[in-house]
Amino acid sequence: MLTPEIMNKSFFVLGDLLAIAIVTLIGFATHGEADVSSLGRMAAFYIPLSISWLLVAPALGLFQIDKISDIKQLWRPALAGLFAAPFAAMLRGFLLNAPIIPIFAAVLAGTTALGMVLWRAMFLLWNRRRYDER
Repeated sequence: MLTPEIMNKSFFVLGDLLAIAIVTLIGFATHGEADVSSLGRMAAFYIPLSISWLLVAPALGLFQIDKISDIKQLWRPALAGLFAAPFAAMLRGFLLNAPIIPIFAAVLAGTTALGMVLWRAMFLLWNRRRYDER
């Protein structure tokens, strides 16, 4: 179902990283902190979450065409988000020598899972419509 020009792993890696950036920005915006002065703090969330995602996602097949082109496989990015976010919270805590707050890790896991499922689902719907138009 995926067209050959976008059946490329780097497309999904970049899309996932963009989705993580959007989730990070939305998270800061909900706390009234989405301005230039918060960029360092945003990076302290974005970088560990991106690293965690890129470690977990391949293990769940999130860059394999047969799995990412099937809408029934959208549980995979949700599960990856649920695993990557707590690891990211721990990584962030260790890097910043800051406490690891369990509720933060839980909220980050839920929002990451939701953000990744939304991006992957929107892509599948867009690609299906585009494919059907041909």
